[in-house]
Amino acid sequence: MPEFMISAPQPEAVEAGLDIFKRGGNVVDAAIAAAMVQTVVDPQMCGIAGFGSMQLLLKERKEHLFIDFHGKAPKAVSQDMWESLVDRECDDGFGFVLKDKVNEIGYKSMTTPMTLKAFDKAVQSYGRLSLEHIMQPAINYCFDGFQVRPAVHRFWLQPAQAGRIERVEVIKKFKTARDIYLKNDKLLNVGDNLKNLDMGRLYEKIANEGVDIFYKGDVAEIIDADMKANGGLITKADLADCEPNLTAPLLGTYRDYEIATNQMPGGGLMIIEMLNILENFDLKSMGHNSAEYIACVAEAMKCATIDKDTLMGDQNYLDVPVKKLSSKGYAATIASKIFTGEKFDVPRVNSGMQESKETTHLVAADKKGNIVNLTHSLGSSSGVITEGLGFMYNNCMMVFDPRPGKPGSLAPGKSRFTAMCPTVISHNGEPKLALGAPGGTTITMGVLQTILNVVDFNMNAQHAVTAPRFCATSNLLELTNRIFRSVEAELIAKNYATIRYPSSYITPLVHAIRFANGTMDGGADPAGDGMFASV
Repeated sequence: MPEFMISAPQPEAVEAGLDIFKRGGNVVDAAIAAAMVQTVVDPQMCGIAGFGSMQLLLKERKEHLFIDFHGKAPKAVSQDMWESLVDRECDDGFGFVLKDKVNEIGYKSMTTPMTLKAFDKAVQSYGRLSLEHIMQPAINYCFDGFQVRPAVHRFWLQPAQAGRIERVEVIKKFKTARDIYLKNDKLLNVGDNLKNLDMGRLYEKIANEGVDIFYKGDVAEIIDADMKANGGLITKADLADCEPNLTAPLLGTYRDYEIATNQMPGGGLMIIEMLNILENFDLKSMGHNSAEYIACVAEAMKCATIDKDTLMGDQNYLDVPVKKLSSKGYAATIASKIFTGEKFDVPRVNSGMQESKETTHLVAADKKGNIVNLTHSLGSSSGVITEGLGFMYNNCMMVFDPRPGKPGSLAPGKSRFTAMCPTVISHNGEPKLALGAPGGTTITMGVLQTILNVVDFNMNAQHAVTAPRFCATSNLLELTNRIFRSVEAELIAKNYATIRYPSSYITPLVHAIRFANGTMDGGADPAGDGMFASV
C-alpha cells in the first residue's frame, strides 16, 4: 500500500502535497500545503479570502470532524438594502441580477474571508510542521511563477451565463487585477508564466508572523482602509470575528455502508437524502446508466433539489427539518412515488444552465486511514485585489436573496447555502471511499453518482469518476455525449426533456481515493487538469 496519496485538479498542488509528506509532514500538513498552492495556481477558483468545508478523519487520534469555513455576510448588511436594485432572478434560479451587478463584482460582493483562518486552524491543531514550511511551496510559485493551464484560461474566457457577467470582467475591471493577469493589455495565454510578487510577499509575511496579521494586524488595517475607500462592506470588526466552526459529521447509512458528510450550510444533507431514497431500489439490476437507472436517480436528484431550494440553509437563521429530510421513512415515501412513475417538478426559468462552478477540491490520505477531504472556493470571484496584497476576494454575496423574508435573505453574519459536500464512505468502521468536487450546484450530483459507482457497481476510483454522468437539478435531464443516444431516446419516450452536451464530461470535477484490497487507488476527473499520485 502507498504511504500517502493525493488527488486534486492541479498537478502543482499534487506535487506540493507529496513533497511535504516526504519531508516529514503528516496528511494534514500535506493537504494544506497543496491547498495553499491551489490558491496561487488557480487564483479565481480559490484563495485565502474564500470559503469552504474541510473533512478530517484522523484515525490515529480517533477524531472525525469538519472545519466549516463558509463566509458570512458582513455586519453592515440589512435584509432590504438591495431590494430596490433587483432586476431579475438569474436564469438558472441561483442568485439575482442587481443593478450595476453590485452583488456579483466589486467591493460589495464579498462575504468574510475565512479560508486562511481555516487552514491555520487545521495546521495548528492537527499538523506536524510549521506554517512557514507548509506555505513555502505556494510562496515559490508566487515568485517563480507557474504556467497558465488550460482550465485557468478557460475561466477567463467563459461567456456571460444565466444573467451573470462574462468572467473576463473579473480580470479586467480593476487595475490591480489587470496588472497581474494582463501583459501589454492582453490576457496571459495558455503556457505563459504567471508571477504574483505581491501575493508572494504577503504569504512570506503570513508564514513568518502568523495569520493574525491578516485578521487583526497590519494587513487587516490595509484591507479595512481599502474597503472604506471603495464603499466595501467588510470592516476590521468583520475580520476580527472570522472563526471557522468545528462540527461533527452528518451521519447516515447506505446499504451496509456508513456515510459521513458535512452539516449545513454545506450540501451533505442532500447526499444523505438521495442515498436514502435510492437505497429502496436495486440499482445494479437496472444496469449502469440505463434509461431506468437514469430516470430513477434523476428523480432522487430532483427531490433533493426541491428540498434544498425550499428548506435548506444556514441553521443559525433557518429552522431546517434535518431529522425529517435525513430519515429513512421520508426517503421511503419519496421512493414509493418514484416506483409509481411520479415525476417531481423543479421549475427553472432556464433549466439548461447551472451555477458558476469556480471552486476546487483535494483529497489526501495515508495508509493508516487518516484523511483530509477539502473543498474551497471564491464563488466566481469579485475581481477585487487590494493594492499590494495580490489575492482576489470572493463574491459570495451574489447568492443571497435580496428580497426580505425569504430563506436566503440577507442578514448580518449569515452564511449562504453551498453544495460543497466532502464525504467519506466507510464499511464496518473502515474508510472505503473519500471524495468531493468543485462544480456549483452540480457538486452533490457528481458525488452521488461516484458513490453509486463504487458501492453498487464496484468500480475503482478512476473508473468511478470517469464513468459517464448526468445531472438533474431541474426538469431537464443534462446528459454528456457518452450517454448512449438509444438511452436518451428511451428517456424521451418516458416524457423526460433532455439536453445533450457535446463534451464527453460534465461538471463537477470529482476527485476521490478508494480503499480496497489492502491498498489505495485514486481518481482524478479527466475534465480538469488534475491528477492523483502517491508515495
